[in-house]
Amino acid sequence: MLRVVRARAAEDLYESRPHKTRTGFARDWELWREFHDWLAERTGTRLPDSAITVGTYVAFGRWLDEVKQAAPNSIERRVTGVASEARRYGYEVPKAARAAATQALKPLKNDKERQKRGRGKAAAITPADLRKMNTAPRERAPQPDARRRRVLVVPELARLRDRSLHTMRFAVAGRNEEMSKLDDTGIRLVAEGLEVHVPSVKGRPARDVVVSYGENVDTCAVRCWIAWQEAKFAAGTAPDGPAYLPVDQWGNLSSERLSPDGCGRAISRSAKYAGMTGRRITGHSGCRGLVTTGRRNGKRPHSHP
Repeated sequence: MLRVVRARAAEDLYESRPHKTRTGFARDWELWREFHDWLAERTGTRLPDSAITVGTYVAFGRWLDEVKQAAPNSIERRVTGVASEARRYGYEVPKAARAAATQALKPLKNDKERQKRGRGKAAAITPADLRKMNTAPRERAPQPDARRRRVLVVPELARLRDRSLHTMRFAVAGRNEEMSKLDDTGIRLVAEGLEVHVPSVKGRPARDVVVSYGENVDTCAVRCWIAWQEAKFAAGTAPDGPAYLPVDQWGNLSSERLSPDGCGRAISRSAKYAGMTGRRITGHSGCRGLVTTGRRNGKRPHSHP
């Protein structure tokens, strides 16, 4: 009975967490299982996923450090994620195991070479990458933590929003915080295309950018913006609110502003479903892509290619 109560409490706590946290913890658990598979190949015996002991927990951290080359802070977070998922499944997480894993991390945190580890720089995206993302199939596989293992179809509103978000990001070299703060009233349709007012974020000065029409409809920020605006207003949104809004899996449009984190997840998710694996596509990829493409074309950075 006590185990059932603990599992129920862990499930309630899990449901109260943000989606990003739940997804991250689910990936941590996948790594925990991968670690057990790796261990089984060397010992000939696979321990159950519930085998959370001082030995396995410390070995897990060492595996993340030596095999996965993870940064110390990432290891610490993944250890926490595994503990959370274990409790959710009704497994016991001894305090001694957590304490031992924390103690084993201390020398790693003091290692300057290990501190330099990380996810690396964001990869630059190109117009060709934008085409892949904006023309990718609308069917998407479920996330690792999804309860229903069915293929999801991206709602049309979400598709149009993402097409506009990605092309606009590329056109104005926008970071996640800037894309989140864009407003309808700050984007004007003019003869050349669009005049976009990018607000000040984190001490970076505000700027006004002229975005010209593109040659390809799938990478043209102007056409993608117009299509998104028409769909957004048709859904009953006032024309003086945030430029980009959240869309749920059923195609319902929110009135709240799309968060910086949401802007970053959108581009990473689109890159994933476009098959762009092996590259770290993040919210900074648009800025890097614009600068890189501009230099290749002999233009100064932050000019629209």
